[in-house]
Amino acid sequence: MAYTNTSKYLAEFLGTLLLLATVIGSGIMGEALANGNTAIALLGNTIPTGAILFVLITMFGPISGAHFNPAVTLAFLFKREISSGNAGIYIALQVAGGICGVILANLMFDLDGIQISEKIRSSQGQWISETVATFGLLLAIFTTIRSKPYAVPAVVGLYITVAYWFTASTSFANPAVTIARQFSNTFAGIAPSSVVIFMCAQFAGVLLALWVDSFLRREKKQVNQHSLWQLEQVFQ
Repeated sequence: MAYTNTSKYLAEFLGTLLLLATVIGSGIMGEALANGNTAIALLGNTIPTGAILFVLITMFGPISGAHFNPAVTLAFLFKREISSGNAGIYIALQVAGGICGVILANLMFDLDGIQISEKIRSSQGQWISETVATFGLLLAIFTTIRSKPYAVPAVVGLYITVAYWFTASTSFANPAVTIARQFSNTFAGIAPSSVVIFMCAQFAGVLLALWVDSFLRREKKQVNQHSLWQLEQVFQ
């Protein structure tokens, strides 16, 4: 079934909105129920985020590709799998959807709709973490699409679930998420002063993932050509 651009744009907006509503809402709920235990609060934030990614990608993947992430959209633009016009609209809607999702989450918990986060996330370890988190996410998407495309929702959901815990930054890995989370002064927020460097680290992860993916595809092609050469020798 072919979907119109309008359907694709709506899917990207709604998907990013629901993703951010889950990230912020589960962070607020987790912190409220954790009684000061940060590990429990983080767990309460992690599980819903991984789960909603599986749900949203399964829902909207057939419609828009379920990017919900400017890093993903830019990567596919560099791979020439999306037009520059559509990529620009996707990114704008992802950012708008993310901000709307944050406002919605704030309102659902009786907080001011728009807040400014005071949570500083500024250290070398966190910047490196964002590069690693984004690199791993994109490489997981690229390789899974080629081998088992039906597994992409599970792979992305599980990767983010794990990356919440093995990265110092709790794996934003998404510029739209980073921009939106500055508007909630809650557990999952990020101070505006930390946003730009996080995004720079994320874009570095995009470039690294594209390079590694290109290398892997080139190596696979060479292996396949060598196997074909061996087969030809057998029949000569």
